[in-house]
Amino acid sequence: MNLTLHNTFPDSLETDWNRLVEQNHVHVPFLRYGYLRTWWQTHGGGEWPEAQLALVTAEEDRRLVGIAPLFYTPAHQGLARLMLVGSVEVSDYLDLIVAQGRLEPFLQELLPFLKTANLPAWQALDLYNIFDDSPTLPALKNVASHLGWSYEATRVYHCPYIPIPGDWEAYLASIDKKQRHEIRRKIRRLETSGLPFRWYLVNDPATLDDEITAFLALMEQDEEKARFLTPPMRQFLRSVIWWAFREGCLHLAFLEIAGQKAASQLAFDYLNRLWVYNSGISVAHIEFSPGWVLLGYQLKWCNETHHEAFDFMRGDEEYKYRFGAIDRFLERAILTPPI
Repeated sequence: MNLTLHNTFPDSLETDWNRLVEQNHVHVPFLRYGYLRTWWQTHGGGEWPEAQLALVTAEEDRRLVGIAPLFYTPAHQGLARLMLVGSVEVSDYLDLIVAQGRLEPFLQELLPFLKTANLPAWQALDLYNIFDDSPTLPALKNVASHLGWSYEATRVYHCPYIPIPGDWEAYLASIDKKQRHEIRRKIRRLETSGLPFRWYLVNDPATLDDEITAFLALMEQDEEKARFLTPPMRQFLRSVIWWAFREGCLHLAFLEIAGQKAASQLAFDYLNRLWVYNSGISVAHIEFSPGWVLLGYQLKWCNETHHEAFDFMRGDEEYKYRFGAIDRFLERAILTPPI
């Protein structure tokens, strides 16, 4: 393999990069070229003020067969590390990007290359947010053992999702009876309130900036999310929403009650799966449980449109399981080369 280190995102790579993502053993929106480049422009919404890009690409016969989208940071938990672009907080699912059948050969070339590449001195390769069933983990362990590197993997996050049966009533029948009653009761309370209401998806580029502003305003009504929404994070979210819109996978939904925005949900509609990214609720409308109602409408929509799954992504909040979610898990792999 011919390996190359890049300290920028070359525009010339975008087409081949995305084609390789579509062939990858893990296919998620967070690995696409445009998403990761957008993430890098704000260093994860300000998460990594000190960082140096270290993209590694591998070619065979002039064909792109592997990408390790990495960056260097000097002091994460006391060590200089190489980490996956997208780490840690705002990119739920990450991995390497490798052609089928080329994962271990790529790693056999990659690990020694990282030790000799023109990079600042680093002490660990620290890879977050990899599915626990990803082929990358056993391949990393095998190659690390062969090269005399240490390898440690730990579970770091729950990532629950709801399989969608394709029928709203069948979905409701699949969840706990008490929860089924609550969903129906809360939707009925709004629908019989006499107040005008609607939910809608944003699809007009002329209004998208205003809708993003409204979404952020709903988010910041939660104290924890208000602290999260620093100026760099706001810039990142605005940019990633525009990226998703241009990519054709934006799912930005609002629930309006009496002409006022009461709840919002930001997701990616990608590969017949709804990847739920963030949400906001108006405290002025809390009596109508707008977050639950909008979530119910989104689940009904997913059944009607025959989506495969409703993916809550990272976080083990109780409400996700009350809506019938089942768990997947993410791991963090740390590899340390011999001294």
